[in-house]
Amino acid sequence: QVQLLESAPGLVKPSQTLSLSCTVSGESITTRNYAWSWLRQPPGKGLEWIAYITSGGNVAYRPSLESRTTVSRDTFQNQFTLQLSSVTPEDTAVYYCARTTFLSRGSDQRGDYTYWGQGTRVTVSS
Repeated sequence: QVQLLESAPGLVKPSQTLSLSCTVSGESITTRNYAWSWLRQPPGKGLEWIAYITSGGNVAYRPSLESRTTVSRDTFQNQFTLQLSSVTPEDTAVYYCARTTFLSRGSDQRGDYTYWGQGTRVTVSS
């Protein structure tokens, strides 16, 4: 069974960099045809895709967040990470890592993702 486990940074101060990692078990992140993704849901708002890294190592970012976002992976640890720089209170959200198929990559639809991390609540506040 595929399981995703997120790290938990909790509180981040404005202008700092948010860093999250997602450790995957039960499936290699290099298995073909998947996109390992980061999403978030701000309070009272819908789900928002942030970025993904494919099994082949290609990355893509939500255009509105691209300038502040970096996704990377460690294939030996079977882990992928998100860094979001220069955070503001508008980045307060529950952050998720998830797996989708290559065809559904970049989707904002919850139903397009098969496996999810537990969700990490991140608050940006001084």
